Formats: sequence, C-alpha cells, structure tokens
Amino acid sequence: MNTDIQYIFLDLGGTFRVIDEDPAYLAAAKAKIAELCGVETGDPCKWFDEVIDKRYDKYREWALKFMCEAPEEVLWTRWLAFDMDQELILKNASELTYQYRQTKGRRTVVAGGAETVKELCARGYTLGIISDLVGKREVDEWLDNDGLRPYFKTVQQSSITYVRKPGPAIYYYAMEEVGALPQNCCYVGDNLNRDIVGAKACGFGMTVTVQYNKNKPLKLTEENMPDGKVYTFPQLLDIFPARGQVAVDKLIAPTDGQ
Repeated sequence: MNTDIQYIFLDLGGTFRVIDEDPAYLAAAKAKIAELCGVETGDPCKWFDEVIDKRYDKYREWALKFMCEAPEEVLWTRWLAFDMDQELILKNASELTYQYRQTKGRRTVVAGGAETVKELCARGYTLGIISDLVGKREVDEWLDNDGLRPYFKTVQQSSITYVRKPGPAIYYYAMEEVGALPQNCCYVGDNLNRDIVGAKACGFGMTVTVQYNKNKPLKLTEENMPDGKVYTFPQLLDIFPARGQVAVDKLIAPTDGQ
C-alpha cells in the first residue's frame, strides 16, 4: 500500500449512491417502458419482469464476459426489444435506458456523501468517478441537479467508454484525464471482484471497500483483498487527513465474516 495518495476515484452504485426501492416508483418506470416499446398490456410490471428483465440478464452475462457495455441503441435492438417495432425502439432508446435504470429504484447520494466529497477536495485531493452503468443521460443530470459536478475532475462511465470494470482501460482513461500515476491513486468501491480487482490490476496505490451492511460477510481472496474498508462513507475523512497522507491507524482491516 502506498500512503502518497493524491487521487481518489469512486464507484457510484452501492458506494456513493444507494437505492430507494419505492414500489410505486418502480411500477411507474416499468409502465413507461411498456409504453415506449408500443406494448399494450394490462400488467406492465409482469410483462417487464418476464420479458425485459429476463433479457437483460442475458445481456449482463455477455457484458460481464467481455467487460464491455453496448450502446443504448444496440442494447435495445439486439438484446431487450429485438422483436418489437425497431423504428420506435431506435427513436426511444435513450429514454428506454433511462427508464430501465429507474425500474431498479430511485438513486440518492449516500448519507454524508456530498459533504465528504467536498471536504476531500478541500483537503487537496483530486476526485473522479469510475462507474459501470447503462445509459448516457442519468449521471450528467444527477451531477448537475445535485451541484456536484465541480468536485469530480473526471467521470468515466461504461456507457460512454463501452468498457467495464474490472477491465483496466476504464481506470486508465480516468488517470489519463487527471494526469495521475496509478501508485498515487485510491479506488473506493463496494464490489470486491469488480472494483477492487480492477484497481489492483492497474497498480493503484490503495483500495478501500465500503461495507454498509455489517452483517453481510466479505468473500475475500488474494486477488480482491482491499487495503481497508469503511462502514460509512464519511469514514473516508478519517483515512485521508490531507493530500499525500494516509492515516494507516484509521484503516479498518477487511476480514472474512465482517
């Protein structure tokens, strides 16, 4: 582990943003997808679960295997709505992808997340986002609506780069944009086998996992072992008092069963 950390890159889902699975919110998004696909059904939620979501499972297998993300138009015409009106699907591909994300829940910044990011920037760290997700619209809207764009000097999304973690390329794109060397970078994420493995493969000087659910044990291996973990996002402030410094004594050691 390198203690000369100057750059901190964040995962989004499950790390910096969490999901509120409001049933009415989910149902509205599923109904909107049926409408956008030109499907008339008395039960859009059942149709979505049995058709679109099952097809997405197949797409995800492909995406994980090849560590890539398909463009929105390809996602819908090849994988999710290949047997529907293709002209309509192409026209609505961007909105369909946006609504698909909403079928999983309303995403909000984790408690203390915005304040922590602002303070890390004030302490001299350069921050960035490296995230796997479908759709080009959602993250830009969120960053602008929440007023967080100025705090992230790079935002790398698999929906833009078409490459996914743990593939090294998306990490390299982020480092290149901010002029960072891997040994001076830390990655913070919740998925050991995607976030941590990818960052370590790139030679990041440090990795930290978040474990918001203390009752869910970590499945650690030599390959996915992070340098530390936090139970709340603001605990990052304890680890990073100032740019180029790491409070090693504040790191919580990751262990199986914790």
